[in-house]
Amino acid sequence: MSKNYHIDTIPNQNDPAGSNGGFLVSAFLLLALLLFPVQPALSASSYIVTETVEVFEYDLLEPEAQAEPASAAYGNYGPFRVVAADTVEMTGTVDSYTPALFRQMMKHFPGIKRIEMLDCDGSVDEEANLRLARMIRNAGISTHVPAGGSVRSGAVELFLAGVRRTAHRNAEFVVHSWMDEDGREANDYPANDPVHSEYLDYYAEMGVPRGTAQEFYALTNSVPFSEQLRLSRNDMARFQMVH
Repeated sequence: MSKNYHIDTIPNQNDPAGSNGGFLVSAFLLLALLLFPVQPALSASSYIVTETVEVFEYDLLEPEAQAEPASAAYGNYGPFRVVAADTVEMTGTVDSYTPALFRQMMKHFPGIKRIEMLDCDGSVDEEANLRLARMIRNAGISTHVPAGGSVRSGAVELFLAGVRRTAHRNAEFVVHSWMDEDGREANDYPANDPVHSEYLDYYAEMGVPRGTAQEFYALTNSVPFSEQLRLSRNDMARFQMVH
């Protein structure tokens, strides 16, 4: 049997005392409701979420442009690299296109007056090499081989093109006989063959005395094309090829 408990707020008409008591109970309940309103019950699945939002302000800085090395600031023209308005560095081989590239470089930088020959291994087109050499001389450009620099084979002719030719005491020069497209070397031709005049006339044109030029030419041809003869700055000075 279930039991129900309740408070009866209806007054009993037959009991005056009960009537006063019921009135007091009712008044008490009304006061309680006014002072302490009933809060709705939260379900077991209810919860309160508090979200904290942080706002950050960033300063977006544009990265600074990296400065180009001085050696790359003016551009490359085949084996030539312009490093200043009046100076270029030379590294590599002369080919059939090099004279045209040199002409373009001089058009862009007419103030060039010095070529630093760092590591020059000659040419694959001797006609283009001598044409380039004369262009260097006509432009009034000096040539210099710095410390550790190496000038080899046909690049020696380019060095001679300088209106002023200088070299560090540790500079290296390498010579050997030339070889034509048929595989024949200088000594395969008679001494009076006109082929030799091309080089002897060039040396004279570059200011090397005729007798000294012949001595130097004979020295270079004493070494086969497949071999190398290393000369120092002092050796070159002995042949009046360094100022």
